[in-house]
Amino acid sequence: MASLCFSPSVLSCKIKPPITGFRKQRLSLFVCRAASLTFRDLDADDFRHPLDRQNTLLLRAIPGLNDIGKALLGTVSEQIMLLENIGTSVLVSENQLPELHYLVVEAARILNIEAPDLYIRQSPVPNAYTLAVSGKKPFVVVHTSLVELLSQKELQAVLAHELGHLKCDHGVWLTFANILTLGAYTVPGVGSLIAQRLEEQLLRWLRAAELTCDRAALLVAQDPKVDETRIVNSV
Repeated sequence: MASLCFSPSVLSCKIKPPITGFRKQRLSLFVCRAASLTFRDLDADDFRHPLDRQNTLLLRAIPGLNDIGKALLGTVSEQIMLLENIGTSVLVSENQLPELHYLVVEAARILNIEAPDLYIRQSPVPNAYTLAVSGKKPFVVVHTSLVELLSQKELQAVLAHELGHLKCDHGVWLTFANILTLGAYTVPGVGSLIAQRLEEQLLRWLRAAELTCDRAALLVAQDPKVDETRIVNSV
């Protein structure tokens, strides 16, 4: 079980230089936060939603699911997904978009998880998602329109939500579900039956997983007044 502790105060408050490259908007973030509540030895099961746990077990119990997944999640499919995402995005680092780097690193520290790579992708559609490719470091992709739309706290809550997927090992399952549902329909005859059977269970699992990740977002935001409605409607 996790124990609570307070980290030293971060009292340096400064305005970072504006982030350039976002369409019709300049973004500058205030990096200023008082002492934040951290969770020592935080485990995924400390905040995992019961429905998430239940539906994950049901998903794993589907006969042949792992074998189908191994066939669909081949090296070629994974590499295409990896290159398609990172090839059209900007990698966030201490030297490139440092404000966003700070937000994801702090969120990872609070959730007791290694910070994944964070990519910013130019898109007018507000969205954020997580991909975990075998043998590769997992990464989070955030669209520029979402960065422009949300406040600093809201954006960090979105990042924490995505980190929740990684903390609870959802990343592989999310990638698996997307490819499996799409790929199953391409198998003549049997494929449509497989996809029809899996679709309901996958969607049920995804909804339950989102409840868990909303809890992760709250652990990081530590403020119930963060506008969850606007975040949900944006992503």
